[in-house]
Amino acid sequence: MEPIRVGLVADPASPTHVARRMTDLAPPGGDDRQGWDIQLVSEPFTLGSEDIDTALRRLRSLGITSEWDLVIGVTELPLRDDDGRYLLAAIDPQRHSAVLSLPALGGFRVQTRAREAVRGLVSGMAEPDSREEKRLPLPGVSGRGRLLLGMVLANRPWLLAAGLKSALVAALATGAVATIEPTVWMLAGSLSGWRLAVATIASIAIVVAWIVIDGELWDRPEDESTQARARSRLYNASTLLTLTVGVVICYSALYVVNLAWALFVLDPSLVGDSPGYGDLFVLTWFVASVATLGGALGTGLESDDAIRAAAYSKREEERRARLANERE
Repeated sequence: MEPIRVGLVADPASPTHVARRMTDLAPPGGDDRQGWDIQLVSEPFTLGSEDIDTALRRLRSLGITSEWDLVIGVTELPLRDDDGRYLLAAIDPQRHSAVLSLPALGGFRVQTRAREAVRGLVSGMAEPDSREEKRLPLPGVSGRGRLLLGMVLANRPWLLAAGLKSALVAALATGAVATIEPTVWMLAGSLSGWRLAVATIASIAIVVAWIVIDGELWDRPEDESTQARARSRLYNASTLLTLTVGVVICYSALYVVNLAWALFVLDPSLVGDSPGYGDLFVLTWFVASVATLGGALGTGLESDDAIRAAAYSKREEERRARLANERE
């Protein structure tokens, strides 16, 4: 018995990395089942979060060209049904095609969950009685939260520092100088805890806003339709959360480095009225906020893939451009 030829079409970047580890999938149920011959192709096939039918048609067209029996698309985009619900997957057994949204898996244990999802999709379409098109919706508010979390983690915010190298260097230099400045000691000592907290929040918010403006990351709806506006809100929310997490990580790293520098060069008795290391921690807190703001705004952000990757809208623009080039 010949194995079922399964095409696994993955969007570039993260979906391709996930899909590469699924080419060894085998059907559940033991050796008596018909085997699977899985072939991986990395190329964009989606045009937008709401355009499921177009994605399924394109997948089937690829399946016919490649002589696959079944084809599964793996995308990093959210899938949205006509009634506004977000989907985990859409299945069209008549076209022998299905599409899976990785962000809908929630961001944690994505590889394991994706393997199980793809195995279930292939098994379902391989059944001869399965002919009805199916949409697998996410549950209500919790589903949207899981989708947003998956989008943020798919953006890998911890890599944002790679796109802020020059800003981080400037911030470190600013912090090193400010740490040994007596005027800064006086300012830090005069601020209450809530003022320091406000300074932290304000510095992070301003840097996030600056990155969005400088990188032109804000997504605007293409038209006035409800779907276009909902997609823009989702994309912008994921971008803001991704940037916030990334800047908080950079802020924390800056705080640790400045604290180590302060502990090395300063005598605690010189900084505050009472001898002790508590004043150094407060000083470093204030310096981290000042350095974060001054370093980021005083340096032009680099046009780096790590910054562009924080915005789903930018990746979709690149995906659409690539599809347009292929069709010409």
